[in-house]
Amino acid sequence: METWRLITTWGAPPEFNMGLDSALLEDVDAPPTLRFYTWTPPALSLGYFQRFDEVPAASEAHVVVRRITGGGAIHHTNELTFSIAASLDHPLFEGPVTRSYERIHDLVAEALSNMGCEATLRGDGALLSDVEDTGMCFHHSTALDLAWEGRKGVGSAQRRRDGRVLHHGSIKLGSSQYDTGVAELEGTQDPTELAQEIARVFRERAGIRLVSGVPTPAERVSADELGERAIDSDFVRRR
Repeated sequence: METWRLITTWGAPPEFNMGLDSALLEDVDAPPTLRFYTWTPPALSLGYFQRFDEVPAASEAHVVVRRITGGGAIHHTNELTFSIAASLDHPLFEGPVTRSYERIHDLVAEALSNMGCEATLRGDGALLSDVEDTGMCFHHSTALDLAWEGRKGVGSAQRRRDGRVLHHGSIKLGSSQYDTGVAELEGTQDPTELAQEIARVFRERAGIRLVSGVPTPAERVSADELGERAIDSDFVRRR
């Protein structure tokens, strides 16, 4: 049975959340790591390749950071955020990139089902939550996104670099003023409960041993440094 590290950082500052994900991607000596987290205060994260002026909500949000993963902007409130950092040759990520999304979303969908929410891959066709010209992740869907009741509820993106991969995912518990009309997870308002169920499914289905841990001192230092860049106004507002 493979051993993974489990890190939870509830209510962490936005810049630390982004900095730690970046640090986990860069730490070539780290074991495979599953991380769950929430945000205090709520923040808007721009996809790595987005322009600030592509996202109307970016000029209104109180806190804006830039992710190292691609995709659309996400308003991080009423959600559980998770990330997976591992070597690119890990079986979870072998083969075409789309297969890794399917594997991870299959595990997340099972956890959601166990909590009474029947989520499936969107597949072909549009969703009721699709909205043009907002730049928001949850207003744009792809075949690999998880949806229920005709609306997007889980979005993911990856960054692959130097033999490592970071998979970042957001699971909506409810809408916000910037991503109205998305799927909502009825009856589950506590992200820690959902995190526990996802972790259980990972243990049983993926056959891994999750050991609770914390970032190493070097990862913390790196997270602080990389987090400063994630929230730097020049980096956030780049055109």
